[in-house]
Amino acid sequence: MTELTTHSRVPADRDARPRLGWRRKAAAYWSLTKPRVIELLLVTTFPTMVFAERGFPNFWLTIATMLGGAMAAGSAGAFNCYIDRDMDKLMNRTKKRPLVTGELTPREALVFASLLGVAALVVLWFGANPLAAALGAAAMFFYVVVYTLILKRRTEQNIIWGGIAGCFPVVIAWAAVRETLEWPALVLFVIIFLWTPPHYWPLSMKYRTDYQTASVPMLGAVASAKTVGVQVVLYAWATVMCSLLLVPLGWAGITYTAVALAAGGWFIWECHVLYNKAQNETLTDKKAMKVFHLSILYLTLLFIGLFLDPFIGSPLL
Repeated sequence: MTELTTHSRVPADRDARPRLGWRRKAAAYWSLTKPRVIELLLVTTFPTMVFAERGFPNFWLTIATMLGGAMAAGSAGAFNCYIDRDMDKLMNRTKKRPLVTGELTPREALVFASLLGVAALVVLWFGANPLAAALGAAAMFFYVVVYTLILKRRTEQNIIWGGIAGCFPVVIAWAAVRETLEWPALVLFVIIFLWTPPHYWPLSMKYRTDYQTASVPMLGAVASAKTVGVQVVLYAWATVMCSLLLVPLGWAGITYTAVALAAGGWFIWECHVLYNKAQNETLTDKKAMKVFHLSILYLTLLFIGLFLDPFIGSPLL
């Protein structure tokens, strides 16, 4: 009787699992890659390739670099969702991720992330060159190991050093085109490194309760708005000043320089508005999110300027 009862439970347990159509399953895998992050990374990849080539690079090289880079970022995002699934279920902004809803199992996510990562390196190795593939591997390592496993749950400086992963697309792009790394690529790397804190910290201010619930020490969740405001302004100034280093290096022309000055001035201004409101204790989540969204627009405009620069004008120095 016991054996019959045990066997009879198996179909019931299986029936209890959600049965998803292939479209919903595919959408779950797509969500696992964090596509919005991928979009932002691609915004920096293609303009960098054009800037490095001083014109349009080879079509297939461009496709391989962007596809491989997107796959590497998607793999890292999927690993992040796998590792952070325990905290994701505690936060409102992440509770609809597929590992929390049960649309994907942890094993499915882990296998998917691993296969996607290997495929990314194959595409970069054969479609671009070994240096680009090595940089792609480094990007995944920084995001998965350095940021997700080591820093994210331990220090309020997590996004600074873990954010290095988001800097790699520009050096991957540069390496794909020129098969080496040069000073302009390193400047672009540092621009994104410095940009990441004033981009992400305003977001962490809005979701401070989420991070506190999940015990994640994002600066916006563990420090006062006044402290965050100071840090945002300092990093914004550093970002814009670094963006102008391409001029004395002899690479930037009038188009990029004008965009860097105009968009950078606007970015700094809005960060100062955030700072002033934080000091006066009148800062709202809406204003913090304005800076978050503006930071994305700033980076997009900067790289549009980078894209147009080889075609309009010549280097200033």
